[in-house]
Amino acid sequence: MAVKTQPAQPGSPLATPLPRVLRPRRATPADAVRPTRAEVNLAALRHNLRVVQRAAQGARVWGVLKADAYGHGAPAVARTLERAGIDGMCVALLEEAIELRDAGIRVPLLVMGGYYGQAWGEILARDLVPVVYDVGQIEALAREVRFASSEPVGLHLKIDTGMGRLGCTPAELPALLAALGRHPEVRLDGLMTHLACADATDLGAVDEQLARFTEATRVVREAGFDPKVLHAANSAALLRSPGSRLDVVRPGIALFGVAPCEGAGIELRPVMKVRSEVVALRDLVAGESLGYGWTWRAERPSRIATVPMGYADGLHRDLSNRGDVLVRGRRARIVGAVSMDLTMIDVTDHEGVSVRDEVVVLGQQEGPLGRDAITALEIAGLTSSIPWEVLTHVSRRVPRFYREP
Repeated sequence: MAVKTQPAQPGSPLATPLPRVLRPRRATPADAVRPTRAEVNLAALRHNLRVVQRAAQGARVWGVLKADAYGHGAPAVARTLERAGIDGMCVALLEEAIELRDAGIRVPLLVMGGYYGQAWGEILARDLVPVVYDVGQIEALAREVRFASSEPVGLHLKIDTGMGRLGCTPAELPALLAALGRHPEVRLDGLMTHLACADATDLGAVDEQLARFTEATRVVREAGFDPKVLHAANSAALLRSPGSRLDVVRPGIALFGVAPCEGAGIELRPVMKVRSEVVALRDLVAGESLGYGWTWRAERPSRIATVPMGYADGLHRDLSNRGDVLVRGRRARIVGAVSMDLTMIDVTDHEGVSVRDEVVVLGQQEGPLGRDAITALEIAGLTSSIPWEVLTHVSRRVPRFYREP
């Protein structure tokens, strides 16, 4: 990835220039030549926001748009949600927040990943809400505020209640509160935690983490701080655990129409459809093989269609010889090894298939042979994965088309 440097501002405490990352450009509809594309249904996105808002029962909704909005394209998704009345948005990376501000997003943006490098000035310049969990982070942000002669900056403190990745442990909490007390340049506006088992059948672990979070909140308030925003609930928790909703909920996968666990989110509508077209047809006699490694052999005279999509686009290689796509409204089996750019499917039993017929890899299709759907959950089951990974693996070279049906 190319970078270019910019000199530190006069008076800045930074000893070295900041790198500015040049983000890779996503394939755009205007540049699309091949028929492979991801279609994003913005009406379904707004519907899911309304479902989440009802489930939140008065808590504010800050949608999680990390990983390019779960592969749906963060700027377009963010603009749609902002116009639809979402209260705020969460991302993992500072770079993701900058992208949204550059796209014109004005609602609060919470940066949850906790890594800011030396780019604390971007927090001030972009009016972002940082999540911190370390004394050094508090000191670095306070130092940036002093050198910029800025107003105090609000932050959220992450409490580790059992996830074990990032966050301040109960034993570390007094030291962080002392650091906050020493630095009036920063203001403790919120407390957050992350639930590890919200999609489990037994919600006992959720209750245990919430009890730890309640105790941490008590310690913070007894130390003289008054955070106005408490938040813990992800998609699964907000749909299943009323006690987790607090002041703000942080839905991610639910906004994109995927139930976070069995029995939750039955009103949700899938937002993304990934489709391509048949670009070639050929007939094989019984006994002929195809694809890398000759992993599939025709047991009868077979008609094979080639689709211009492969594992470089997000079509998982584990779907070779076991996954399905939709053609003319009916399932067709993927045959042979999924290759980088091309995949073959068996359309022997699909009467009337021709070049340029639509092939649906993810989503619903209705045609002359029926109506069916391929879900992210189905693909995850075949690839030993999870729906989150299925969506985020649709690569940047697949252009996103935004639909208003």
